[in-house]
Amino acid sequence: MSDADRADQTNEAGQGDLAGAAFEQPLKGVKVLELSQIMAGPTCGLMLADMGAEVYKVEKFPGGDDARNYRREGDSGLPPSFMMLNRGKRSIGINVKSEEGKAALLRMVAQADVLTENFRLGVMERLGLGYDVLREVNPALIYCSITGYGRAGPLAKKGGFDLILQAFSGLISVTGEDGGEPVKPGVSIADVNAGVLAAVGILAAYIHRLRTGKGQRVDTSLLQASMQQLYWYAAGYFSRGIVPKPSGTAHPLIAPYQVYRCQDGRVAIGGANQANWERIADILGHPEWKDDARFDTPDLRLANRKTLATLIEAVLATDTLASWLDRFDAAAIPAGPVQDVGQALEHEQARAVRMVVDVEAPDGGTARALGLPILFNGKTRIAAGAPPRVGQDTAQILRDFNFTDAEIERLVACGAVLQAPRPAPAGVPSVAEAEAI
Repeated sequence: MSDADRADQTNEAGQGDLAGAAFEQPLKGVKVLELSQIMAGPTCGLMLADMGAEVYKVEKFPGGDDARNYRREGDSGLPPSFMMLNRGKRSIGINVKSEEGKAALLRMVAQADVLTENFRLGVMERLGLGYDVLREVNPALIYCSITGYGRAGPLAKKGGFDLILQAFSGLISVTGEDGGEPVKPGVSIADVNAGVLAAVGILAAYIHRLRTGKGQRVDTSLLQASMQQLYWYAAGYFSRGIVPKPSGTAHPLIAPYQVYRCQDGRVAIGGANQANWERIADILGHPEWKDDARFDTPDLRLANRKTLATLIEAVLATDTLASWLDRFDAAAIPAGPVQDVGQALEHEQARAVRMVVDVEAPDGGTARALGLPILFNGKTRIAAGAPPRVGQDTAQILRDFNFTDAEIERLVACGAVLQAPRPAPAGVPSVAEAEAI
């Protein structure tokens, strides 16, 4: 699939992946240099690419992004985890430790709109590529940095990883079953949310630049991305000194609002207000619960949550998940099945809201991926191109930034940049292979 073909691939909610081109991506024409790697920064870059930005993945070589090595037994080619976060991007291999490579990057910075990086604090400065240097080259540059603990404070220079910052922030302390040991959430909350926050910050800075013509540095961290999740827990601590403990799937402020067992599965039920609670009691066949002194106010239901859960599960155990869901839906009670990841991804609703989309695979075929969780007038056009191999687009990217062919040849010859063979369509030898044959 060519770049032009990818540009015409419009995904519209409720329609097929090739739904027409009457849609312009909001970030079309924005140039992003992605020096970040693994997950947080690439999540930001993926969101920007899906909104239309041209994301140039600047990679060390020969290894490139460390996530290229994150593979399970049985994975071949590019790891699926890397492909998920790097589709639609193009890769340029640059040795920024060489003077020629650094000079090439600075020329690109002068023409770029955004640069993202997630190195440990001080690394970019030691490379001679800190924000103070780059803003002299391009005063309109939006420079986004994702660190572990932030740029200030006694821990600013420490490196950070998702698990470590989830633990440090308190997130792990409130995750797990009531009375059990703290448990890490099953997803990389710190990394993913840091990427989302970085994208939000970049967009805000871009709006500011449209008004003023000036760029700025945008900072977020895994610590901030983790602690942001604590809104309601922090409210309880700041107001009354409450240090929360794990409570399974139960809500810290509402009951009934958790997962319950039924005859053949588990169901999440949300009794978020009095009206919902009363409907739940009626559908479960116990209208007398509405006047029960243990449950007749929100505070009492929360205080007696365990007793209420036992009573609810005793009723739910008498019928199947499907039967209960039908009854809850008919009564407009918020409820849903506990699905595994496969069930969630295969559900037609995931396609309907464009969270499961078709993209180009490295072998020239198609693959499925997670889409952009934002629609614009009901539409989105994702960056559907195949994830790149290290340095496969180097020459073309340098041309995009007005390097001549002679300059590109010199940079390749001196080892400042890497131009790797572009992958050929399935069954077609690459240029290097064809020459060898």
